[in-house]
Amino acid sequence: MEHVTSAQMIADTKNPTHQRAVLVFILLITLLVANLDRVNVSILAADSGFLTDMLIKGKPVEIGLLMTLFLIAYGIANVVLSPLGDIIGPKKAMMISIFLWTISIMMGGFAAIFSTMLISRAVLGVGEGMHFPMQSAFVKRWFPPTERGKANGCWLIGVVAGPALAMPFFTWIISSWGWRTSFFVMACVGLIPFLLIWLFITDHPHQNRFINAAERKYIEDALEAEAEQEKKMTKECLRERLSTFCSNYRFWLLTFNYFCIAAIWWGMMAWLPSYLKVSRGFSWAAMGTLSALPYILGGISILTVGHLGDKIGRRAPLIMIAHLLAATGIYLGAQATNNIYSALFISFGIACVAGAMPLSWSLLQNIVPGKAIGAGSGMMNGVANGGAAFVPVIIGYFIAFSGGYTGGLMFLVGLAMLALISMAFLSLQKY
Repeated sequence: MEHVTSAQMIADTKNPTHQRAVLVFILLITLLVANLDRVNVSILAADSGFLTDMLIKGKPVEIGLLMTLFLIAYGIANVVLSPLGDIIGPKKAMMISIFLWTISIMMGGFAAIFSTMLISRAVLGVGEGMHFPMQSAFVKRWFPPTERGKANGCWLIGVVAGPALAMPFFTWIISSWGWRTSFFVMACVGLIPFLLIWLFITDHPHQNRFINAAERKYIEDALEAEAEQEKKMTKECLRERLSTFCSNYRFWLLTFNYFCIAAIWWGMMAWLPSYLKVSRGFSWAAMGTLSALPYILGGISILTVGHLGDKIGRRAPLIMIAHLLAATGIYLGAQATNNIYSALFISFGIACVAGAMPLSWSLLQNIVPGKAIGAGSGMMNGVANGGAAFVPVIIGYFIAFSGGYTGGLMFLVGLAMLALISMAFLSLQKY
């Protein structure tokens, strides 16, 4: 039943509120914190104290396994647990996920052996795997189709803002107080999104006590018009929801594209600090700063490209361009003889990959019906990240086999070109 306060009744006579902007800001904060939790092991991979304590110093395959095991659990949870958002609502599902990842962070801080650290990473993957599709579910429920590119771009800033803050932040914490402190700090920070979601977010606009009638009508009119296009979706069962997109080859082309994005993203996130410090010889402080640069540029890329996609109404051609530029940047970075140029080229390549993210989510929200968006988001994100899970370990094998990073970087270049080809098919169909 809708709850209307006297303050809201007064507000209803005025201009529309902007509660959906508040929602997307909270989604941004939530994803930012989630990415802080994910990437601290990237800095730890370059920390001698952590590697010695975990008995993995000089073992690149085991180091890569820290990210790979997280991504395997993350991918499985996306597919298996994300439909819960369609059943119990994205708010409850997101709060459960934050509780799980807080437990995992505490486990990591107390870990005495490598196997405990691996279990911690797996639990983190389960919690965050259930969380990520809920971000898309909220956008689908709160934003008209014409605003989703900008909305996705705004909350996806958390994907780049998290690493951008984490790299220098964790470098400072670990060098000053040791690697365990980084886990305990993050356990406390995790309370912030939990409280914001609990106090200010609702599953639907009509449930929110801060929204007025004008904004609610604007949103609901647009969603009702969209629902007219989804009338074939008449059943609520999971099987029916899955059938609306699993038989659509466009969904699988988009998912393959997102797999390549995730593979490049996680491969670089897992190994970039180590690459800059070990292969390029940067100092500990310079490594922390340069490791943040790709994600700062990526934030600009996400906002710019997300807005451009809404403006021109076409996403697939822009994703193709992003993949081409990403492949070029990573290739030039691997071949550069100058260390600074190498860091700059790779930063540019990662930023271009980031720009393809909001466009991919906007395409998904066009392809998948509203009643199945939780399951569709989980399927795409889960399959993509589950496949990408093995990339950090594959790069670790390249390093162990060749003693260098070039082979792993060229592998990522090849993935970018394959993603470009997959998006060419959707471009021809005017997506």
